[in-house]
Amino acid sequence: MNQCEPSSVTVMIFTLNEEVHLSSCLAALDWCDDIIVVDSFSTDRTEAICREHGVRFFQHRFEGFGFQRNWALDHTDPRYSWILILDADERVPVELARELGEKAANSLSEVGAYQVRRRFYLWGRWLKHSSLYPTWVVRFIHRDRVRYLNRGHAETQQVLGEVRNLEHDLIDENLKGIDEWFERQNRYSRKDALYELEQARSAPPWRKLIVGNALERRAALKALAARLPARGLLYFLYAFIWRRGFLDGRDGFLFCRMRGMYQTMVAVKKYDLRQNRA
Repeated sequence: MNQCEPSSVTVMIFTLNEEVHLSSCLAALDWCDDIIVVDSFSTDRTEAICREHGVRFFQHRFEGFGFQRNWALDHTDPRYSWILILDADERVPVELARELGEKAANSLSEVGAYQVRRRFYLWGRWLKHSSLYPTWVVRFIHRDRVRYLNRGHAETQQVLGEVRNLEHDLIDENLKGIDEWFERQNRYSRKDALYELEQARSAPPWRKLIVGNALERRAALKALAARLPARGLLYFLYAFIWRRGFLDGRDGFLFCRMRGMYQTMVAVKKYDLRQNRA
């Protein structure tokens, strides 16, 4: 049997102009009978594709990923307690679908959420090393045990209960092209710069680098990187050499450069914001 139990999992997808990705994302969810799309007022065929697939479609003004997720949990009436959170450029393999069904059917009261490894694809291939795999993201949540907070361009979770690991990976492949990637990074870097300036007044969580879980170590590492000079160059060296991005060949080299450029963008925008405030 290739499907998980149809009565066990709600899938919630967040979209903005995702006609390029949405059909393949939905096609990989034929095991699910409760799919909710929360759209930020797309101007392409996103809504039409949702109607064609018979999924539940909602629209809400975007004010941050954390706020958008909380709004969806509160206003879309998910049918089931366990919810898979997706972006439209992500796909759920059959093995992961089976695992989700099993976890939802046999969930324990002390578990609030599950985190999953995400495989990042670019230029038609998995950039295993240069994308810093395994990167863990909390995506399978109990609707009553998780709330979200905005954190820079992204979000973080407050989980009531344990966060456990899923065995199988989620696939992430953006097909919108490099121009759109850079446009998105330009927007995100401004939000991250503002967030880092706000957080600069707080003591960095150095202890989490050693004793924290994977998500806490990642957050602590970001806090450390935000305080380092030449962070773009340091990120490139970390990803390309220490994390062996060179094993992904030329694609890995270019992607590590792109991610390093993003770090430089955040640093420059922080400087610009400080100067304007002064």
